[in-house]
Amino acid sequence: MRAVLCDMDGTLVDSEKLWDVAMDALYDRLGGVLTPEVRATTVGGCAENTMRIVYDDLGLSPDPAAMADSANWLHDYTAGLFDTGLPWCDGARELLDGLAAAAMPVALVTNTPRALAERALNTIGRHYFSAVVCGDEVSRGKPAPDPYLRAAALLELDPGWCLAVEDSPTGAAAAEAAGCAVLVAPNAVPVPAGLRRRQVASLAGLGLADLHDIYTDLATPHEREPHERESHERERACLSADTP
Repeated sequence: MRAVLCDMDGTLVDSEKLWDVAMDALYDRLGGVLTPEVRATTVGGCAENTMRIVYDDLGLSPDPAAMADSANWLHDYTAGLFDTGLPWCDGARELLDGLAAAAMPVALVTNTPRALAERALNTIGRHYFSAVVCGDEVSRGKPAPDPYLRAAALLELDPGWCLAVEDSPTGAAAAEAAGCAVLVAPNAVPVPAGLRRRQVASLAGLGLADLHDIYTDLATPHEREPHERESHERERACLSADTP
């Protein structure tokens, strides 16, 4: 493992509740009522996908200009909520402190637009991150792999050498599609299991050694560092030698 790629909303800061408030306000503005079921489908999604879901749910014509206006309104409304302060998710700040102390590169990978992410970084702290990738800086947001591919490229690393930390089905799918091992700490909605996913209740109590162990368990043999591959091969050789 050479880097950690972290989602923001619901992973580092408990901002999904603020997005709940903002989405309710958007529905009120558009003359509808947001249901929990529809809200769950938008968690972690990019602006374009979220607006498609909203307009389809409300039976509105999917006019690109109208959807862009709604997305801008939603982001402006959410920015005001972000400015009141963002609570940390359990263990997130301590984990970032530990990674920084160990000089482990960390990238922030979010579907949130840059202007809004900058508001959140006022709470989180920019010093933790070697790179920041936002939803309006890639052609396709999560669940497409583009944000994670860009983050790995900015760090000059193969995505397979990175552990992604996510909280949503959308984000986990994006990281997995990019080729990352994925640590999932579900927040607002359940996240399906996957071959390259490890789920935990929260980030509380986790440190670099824990993340390294999780990555090693999930990474394919060719993605492991050379000394890790050699150790694994020695273990297999010993087991073979002990077998009658």
